[in-house]
Amino acid sequence: MALPQLIPSPSSSSLSYQHSINPSSASSNPLNPNFNLPSRPPPLSQSLLSRRFHRLSSFRCSASSFPEKHHTNPPKSDDVVELPLFPLPLVLFPGAILPLQIFEFRYRIMMHTLLQTDLRFGVIYSDAVTGTAEVGCVGEIIKHERLVDDRFFLICKGQERFRITGIVRTKPYLVAEVNWLEDRPSGNEDLEGLANEVEGYMKDVIRLSNRLNGKPEKEAQDLRRNLFPTPFSFFVGSTFEGAPREQQALLELEDTAARLKREKETLRNTLNYLTAASAVKDAFPSS
Repeated sequence: MALPQLIPSPSSSSLSYQHSINPSSASSNPLNPNFNLPSRPPPLSQSLLSRRFHRLSSFRCSASSFPEKHHTNPPKSDDVVELPLFPLPLVLFPGAILPLQIFEFRYRIMMHTLLQTDLRFGVIYSDAVTGTAEVGCVGEIIKHERLVDDRFFLICKGQERFRITGIVRTKPYLVAEVNWLEDRPSGNEDLEGLANEVEGYMKDVIRLSNRLNGKPEKEAQDLRRNLFPTPFSFFVGSTFEGAPREQQALLELEDTAARLKREKETLRNTLNYLTAASAVKDAFPSS
């Protein structure tokens, strides 16, 4: 049985994100020190779940996109490099696939530069309420198409995470100094056990979501696909699209066990909600 596909929300899986960016806020205040993340993971809403879990054939990012190891020669966390940044109203995780359409002039300039160099730029979460986050993920261009009007269609893959340490310039596009983030050792935590628990909750959420949406309750098999716990935790986080602030909180954690525990709590809360909704549906079939 093939891996069940988890669907991102339509609003964040569109190829065009540029209309959601506030250029003036990025140039006048590239980093917002008051960017606050939720301290407790909320349950995922039913509308979000139906978008994420029941349109199984449309998912853009499967577990097979997440390699067991992200780098042959991973960068050191104390390395400081300059990185062009692309603020977006979404969160990119290591290993995740991100389609983009580039049409704003300053980002077309960026693409011309990147296509002649190392094909890597930083994706950083930004919105009108919270501003621009300090932690993001490198996107590496793995496929591109340049159109006759100089727009670009890109397929990018998430690589290492980074933290912004300083702004180099804001024009024609944002460039920052960054250092790399790596998960710290989780001590005596049973990461394999945690990852297996999270996988179990994911399977149950998919099954109940399918049931509530009138789809066959097929058993999801092997969502991990031999992933080690850390890349699996990023894969799980990438399926929480439609809840970008929760995703940002997961991206910023530097402890695999803490990330898996938070994902487990979110999925458990969601499963409780779905179980109650399923009971109501059984009791009142016509509702």
